[in-house]
Amino acid sequence: MADNLSDTLKKLKITAVDRTEDSLEGCLDCLLQALAQNNTETSEKIQGSGILQLFADLLTPQSSCTAKVANIIAEVAKNEFMRIPCVDAGLISPLVQLLNSKDQEVLLQTGRALGNICYDSHEGRSAVDQAGGAQIVIDHLRSLCGITDPANEKLLTVFCGMLMNYSNENDSLQAQLINMGVIPTLVKLLGIHCQNAALTEMCLVAFGNLAELESSKEQFASTNIAEELVKLFKKQIEHDKREMIFEVLAPLAENDAIKLQLVEAGLVECLLEIVQQKVDSDKEDDIAELKTASDLMVLLLLGDESMQKLFEGGKGNVFQKVLSWIPSSNHQLQLAGALAIANFARNDGNCIHMVDNGIVENLMDLLNRHVEDGNVTVQHAALSALRNLAIPVVNKGKMLSAGVTEAVLKFLKSEMPPVQFKLLGTLRMLIDAQEAAEQLGKNVKLVERLVEWCEAKDHAGVMGESNRLLSALIRHSKSKDVIKTIVQSGGIKHLVTMATSEHVIMQNEALVALALIAALELGTAEKDLESAKLVRILHRLLADERSAPEIKYNSMVLICAVMGSESLHKEVQDLAFLDVVSKLRSHENKSVAQQASLTEQRLTVES
Repeated sequence: MADNLSDTLKKLKITAVDRTEDSLEGCLDCLLQALAQNNTETSEKIQGSGILQLFADLLTPQSSCTAKVANIIAEVAKNEFMRIPCVDAGLISPLVQLLNSKDQEVLLQTGRALGNICYDSHEGRSAVDQAGGAQIVIDHLRSLCGITDPANEKLLTVFCGMLMNYSNENDSLQAQLINMGVIPTLVKLLGIHCQNAALTEMCLVAFGNLAELESSKEQFASTNIAEELVKLFKKQIEHDKREMIFEVLAPLAENDAIKLQLVEAGLVECLLEIVQQKVDSDKEDDIAELKTASDLMVLLLLGDESMQKLFEGGKGNVFQKVLSWIPSSNHQLQLAGALAIANFARNDGNCIHMVDNGIVENLMDLLNRHVEDGNVTVQHAALSALRNLAIPVVNKGKMLSAGVTEAVLKFLKSEMPPVQFKLLGTLRMLIDAQEAAEQLGKNVKLVERLVEWCEAKDHAGVMGESNRLLSALIRHSKSKDVIKTIVQSGGIKHLVTMATSEHVIMQNEALVALALIAALELGTAEKDLESAKLVRILHRLLADERSAPEIKYNSMVLICAVMGSESLHKEVQDLAFLDVVSKLRSHENKSVAQQASLTEQRLTVES
């Protein structure tokens, strides 16, 4: 075999120069036979013989051997070590020229050769790019798209595969294909050739690659991809095939327009059916498919239009189905159910309807099942839903009466930042009412935990929410007892630090809370305000030109309020506040200018 191969290669060198078609064809057949028996070894021999360089001259449209030469190149390029030698031998340009051939076999083998050279090869892709191969292949896909005979479908499959290998995991080449209009062409292919498994699969893999790119979403949205994918999905019974479609649906469904198209094409009904079929199965594939289907369902609800369409005024079949997931014993369904409710709860009308129809009780039951060693993702999702439901003013009292704060406080001992964050957000949404703020503000365990979380530097979200809740407890309760609890728990220094936050809204909330402390319990808080350097911070906020008008205004209100403390008053005098405040009398904001005059009078009288 080895001797035969060596002889063939020597003979090929001579016949390649002489161009004797018959003997050339015989040599090429021998090579193809050797490649079929041992591809790697034969490819190494071909590389060592220097014959690759001769192939460039044999790739001519006129020759009857061209298809066989392209076939040999396709076979050797299956080996990673042969791809760069194929580029270096100058094979790309003549191969790309052959894409203009009218011969179907030449086109097929050329497509294979280029696709294999491009596979995982930067050099191969670059050479095909420079030779303009992608555009010619896309033009072929367009013109051959409507022909459904097997030979043509095989060619279309090879061309799709070639484009996939050319652009896989390469953003700039994928963007190039998108700009050449490949997406509408591939969607059309899928629609016409949906009976052909190999071509369908190739289209799906291509979609999966392209859909990751943000720029592709608009092009996809302008096609009927949603309709085609849902149609295809309904026909599939094999898990692997459905999984392939899921892999395309997930990135596409991140686009709001496509979300709506998928809902209108009936995807949700398919997903609900899968959930129903798989919910009681303990097979690994079924569990994975249940998760994928329910996750995709939640993703579809992230679009405002698609969500509202499925809500249908709270009467929709989908909404009712999702509700039934919450009492389920399946953790994945509980999670998806709670996340879906959180997504439905994105406007006041939906929130009010859901609270009036007992959804809060369902969510509290779910939370109760996860208090001890519970599922963190379910806890997080249920708290997210409750937080969203608590946003409309009319819901707050109803949710407090239902016992939401008690249910939420059971998770105070959680060490999981995502759960802590949602717990804090839910409580902050609920305590607009004075009574609720007072009740929670006197809860020593809660306040101590908040003070602890105010130092959670690794978790900025938890730290920010804890500060905001501390401030809210004071602002909404206006209670001396609440202030005393916060002072005793060491919360004052955190409110003073919060006044220096980069977020104006947080700065403002802190200053208003501190002004209430100074007005109601200055004696109790005096030492803590002093050691937290409050007066120095206020001076800095007033002197800083970048401070927002409301920050300047509330800082001056606070200065006036702390003057009742001897030690703080002395600090105010030592820091020459009059200079800073008098400049603010001419501030463009009227409220700031007026407060500056009042503060200046107070400082002058007290000095």
